[in-house]
Amino acid sequence: MNIRANILLRVYLAFGLIVLFAVAVLIRLCDVQFVEGHKWRAMADSLSTKYVNVEAARGNIYSNDGSLLATSVPEYELRMDLYAGGIEDRDVFNGKVDSLALRLSQFFGDKTPKEYSRYLRSARQDSVRYLLIKRKVNYQDLKTIRTFPLFNIGKYSGGLIAIQQNKRILPFKSLAARTIGYKNENVANGVGLEGTFGNYINGESGKRLVQRIAGGVWMPVNDEAEIAPKEGADIISTIDINMQDLAQSALEKQLIASDADHGCVILMEVATGEVRAVANFTRVAKGEYKETFNYAIAGNQDPGSTFKVASYMALLEDKKVDTNTLVATGNYKIPGHMIKDSHGSIGVVTVKKAFEESSNAAIAQMVDQHYKENQAQFTDHLYDWHLNEKLRLQIPGEAQPVVKNPKNKSWNKNMTLPQMAYGYEMQLTPLKMLSFYNAIANNGKYVAPIFVKEIRRLGNPIEQFKARVVNPKICSDETLEKMHALLEGVFTEGTGKSLASPFFRIAGKTGTAQVADGNKGYKAKKQYQSSFCGYFPADHPKYSLIVVINDPKGSYYAALVAGPPFREIADRIYASDMQMYNEVSDRLVGNTKSPEAKSGQTKDVKRVYNAFGIKALYAAKSDYFNSVDTSNGVVYEEYSAVKGAMPNVNGMGLKDALYLIGNAGLKAQVKGSGKVVSQSIPAGSKIGKGLSVQIELK
Repeated sequence: MNIRANILLRVYLAFGLIVLFAVAVLIRLCDVQFVEGHKWRAMADSLSTKYVNVEAARGNIYSNDGSLLATSVPEYELRMDLYAGGIEDRDVFNGKVDSLALRLSQFFGDKTPKEYSRYLRSARQDSVRYLLIKRKVNYQDLKTIRTFPLFNIGKYSGGLIAIQQNKRILPFKSLAARTIGYKNENVANGVGLEGTFGNYINGESGKRLVQRIAGGVWMPVNDEAEIAPKEGADIISTIDINMQDLAQSALEKQLIASDADHGCVILMEVATGEVRAVANFTRVAKGEYKETFNYAIAGNQDPGSTFKVASYMALLEDKKVDTNTLVATGNYKIPGHMIKDSHGSIGVVTVKKAFEESSNAAIAQMVDQHYKENQAQFTDHLYDWHLNEKLRLQIPGEAQPVVKNPKNKSWNKNMTLPQMAYGYEMQLTPLKMLSFYNAIANNGKYVAPIFVKEIRRLGNPIEQFKARVVNPKICSDETLEKMHALLEGVFTEGTGKSLASPFFRIAGKTGTAQVADGNKGYKAKKQYQSSFCGYFPADHPKYSLIVVINDPKGSYYAALVAGPPFREIADRIYASDMQMYNEVSDRLVGNTKSPEAKSGQTKDVKRVYNAFGIKALYAAKSDYFNSVDTSNGVVYEEYSAVKGAMPNVNGMGLKDALYLIGNAGLKAQVKGSGKVVSQSIPAGSKIGKGLSVQIELK
């Protein structure tokens, strides 16, 4: 083969290979375009756009009286698309960017106008389409910002992008904060009501389409979500905001006074088991306390003398003793230990007196001697009363009660029983102890406490809760009657005598217990727990209450430490709850005339008289009235203000009188206090604005 033929062969071969490669590429392109086109187009879309969840507004949590305890408010992250439709033109942007910078600087105050202008212009040069302007902006501020230059061009044309987020707020700040709880992704069941009822409160997330832009940032395609989120349901709790405030205030005040380590207060409605207030405070600095742990439901400790109610109940139920049985006080020796009464011996006294004076030696002796041969008989009562079981509360974190029985390995046949008798060698939470007292107040019906009574969606109930009955009757009526007398006796004759009220009867028990210092035991450092548990009014129990204060400095006796906040809470609740007062007729015995009434605003005075069961002889229709007292009732005389005439303020309180005088355009000069007895300008006289009128009150 000559050289020319060899060269041509090589050229044809190379050309053929090129053509073959081109045909292969063409075939592959057709395959990608037509056969696999759907697959690759879907992949391209998935890489540039996607749907993300839009968090739903969480449901509200309300108190028992309708106050808002927790709610979600919208909070916005503001971004800016520097090349949005309405500002894409350079002249439009440059003409108003400095004005926008000035308004942003004035509104937020975090940068100067020049800094904002430089920030926006630099982002424009870099073709930024998702520039961060501000985080955590509320809705009212957002409405104002939408009026700023550039942003006011149009909702989608001005470049402003508002990403809504939901912020959880507590209108009453720290009130019941631990009970309300919070949502935490790192905690499986959440905390408090927020955690437990999360399935209801959380709602259903929506969907928003976002697009990936330069820098790997995802920007919403539309301002609104494609699938709107569904708001969560509302929770109606049993907490009363006024009682909660009272409980926290009384507890904190006593903790500071005692320089105690921590403490808790629980207030519960006897019949329903609804918890009206829960307060937990821990010392974080000298004189400063915060809610960091829920001692009410998770603070397992030796209950001490408050547990004696269970010991006495067992003895009375088994008819081992009666309230007039005699028992020795002072000391009671058991193998390896001497049980002593901290105040010393009060001699041989009745069982009732031993309970009232909280004698450790007396109850240890009675339980030890009467149940020594059959120790399980005593613990069987505790198990029948379900003291060894959790209350299965509506909020997480409840501690497991520890109540021994003779089958336990740690049971000591010589020491355990007598020490259990006065509240040692066991662990119970304050709420567990309160629930047992509540059962005594509730005529033996033992109910588990509840914190939520209803769930509502769009104002309509979707689920309601009632207290679970743990034990329909914890003991006989005969034993209950004796227990009521013993608990009242503590306040009339015993350790709580200094705390008795002259206005209503209280029943309860003091408790002072030495508690272990962590793993160091009881002897490393003496620490005490002071507690006071009971119910009121004793004759018609409505509320049960427990106060527990741990490691108080100085005096540690319950009557001096836990007693004052118990009394303060009980007094103020009784004073504000008209339903707990006796019938008015009992208070008017011997009176022939109804209580004196002030003239004034109709609805206020009617509310007071209706509460006392006093009827009006004439139903006033006006907002204000003058009253005439009679022996048969209260006559409401119509009062209507006449323009240009002096109002009749005789008989009114200062607030109502000043309101009417001010509305008439007059200036009042006030002398005295009480109700108005005279006015310098007679009622009905013609008056002019700015005149001065003197009113005298007595």
